[in-house]
Order: sequence, then C-alpha cells, then structure tokens
Amino acid sequence: MKSKLIMLLAIIMGLITTFLFYNYVSNIKGTPASELKTIETLIAIRDIKKNELISEDMLERVQVVDNGLYSEAIRDSASLNGKYALTDIAKGEPFLPHRVLGAQEEKLFVSRKIQEGYRGVSIGINHVQSVSTLIEPEDYVDVIYTKLGKEDLGIKTSSIILLERVRVLAVGRRMVETVEGEIFVEYSSATLELRSPETVKLINAANDGILTLTLHSRIKDEQ
Repeated sequence: MKSKLIMLLAIIMGLITTFLFYNYVSNIKGTPASELKTIETLIAIRDIKKNELISEDMLERVQVVDNGLYSEAIRDSASLNGKYALTDIAKGEPFLPHRVLGAQEEKLFVSRKIQEGYRGVSIGINHVQSVSTLIEPEDYVDVIYTKLGKEDLGIKTSSIILLERVRVLAVGRRMVETVEGEIFVEYSSATLELRSPETVKLINAANDGILTLTLHSRIKDEQ
C-alpha cells in the first residue's frame, strides 16, 4: 500500500513538473523577442575535458536569454583564462564558478588526482627519456634505471626495470591529454604516482644513474 502511494505521488509530481516546464516554454515562445531579457555570457566553443587547462581560444561571447542559469555564469574571460575544468564541459555550455578551479589552487588540484595511499613524485626527463615527449597524463609507464659503467675499472653499463606500470599524473605542468588543435608545449619533467617506499627507490635511482620511461599500450584499456 505504501509503495503504491509513493508511486502515485511520484506520478503526480512528474505531471506537475511537466506542466510547469511546458507553461514556462510557452510563455517564452509567446513573448516578443524585443521583450525578452538577454545577457552577454561566455560559452565553450568545444568540449572541454575534466582537468583541462582553460584558455581564451576555448571561449565564445554570446547573447542569451536570461533564464537564471546564465546570471551565475562567469562572464569575464580574464577570470577563466588559466583555470582548470573540474568537470567535463560540453560545447555551448556556460562556465559556472563551481566547475572551474583557479591556478593558485593547483597544488590542491594535483593532490585530488592522487589515489589514497599513494604519493606524487616528479623526475627530470629529456626528449629521449620521455619517448620523444609523447607520454601523456594518465598513461602508464615502466621506469628503467641505467647505471653508467666505468671503463677504467672494467665496470659495464647496465640497465634494469626499476618500476612497472606506473601511472603518469602530469607531464611538465599539464595534467590532461593534449587536445587536437592545441599548441604542443615540450616538457622536461614527469610526475608519477607511487607508493611511499617506491618514491624513495625512485629518488635514489634518479640521483645515482639515468632514468628512462617506456610507454604501455592503451589499446587493451580502451577495449
């Protein structure tokens, strides 16, 4: 009996909501364009991924009907430039304050990506060590440690796999994949996600020899 009552109330509320929405749309359609209040706001000109850095070339200034939603949106491009998207933002959507994060809060932002029980640690890498800088955030890599030999002492150069399947948090200061059409910025560091004992192991190896990253395939993960 109780479940039937709840179901009936849900149906009634649904009908009321539908009626109010239809009435609202009808009023807008019946109002002359000259009488509709419009405001100027900023919208995304393409889909923006979660954690992606927002720049002015992603923004478009448009006139929209003020329906309450847009009045809360960020309208100043300078206030958006250099911020990060906290959620996916679809093409045509406005920029609401709770969906972007300022650059000054970047440290907190990076820490939000790290899983519980792990740490973020950065290492310096060059063009070759980073697979020609083709490694992207959220890729997985193996870390190869190379100990340089000493010919005069008869010690040969040797390499070992130091760490396997390590998650890449960031390359340089970039924390999301490169989007098609985005200007590529070369980087000289990578931030990896490791457990505490592994961070010590990595740092010691970086100070003692050469570290190279080898890239895992994403094909299996995407399937």
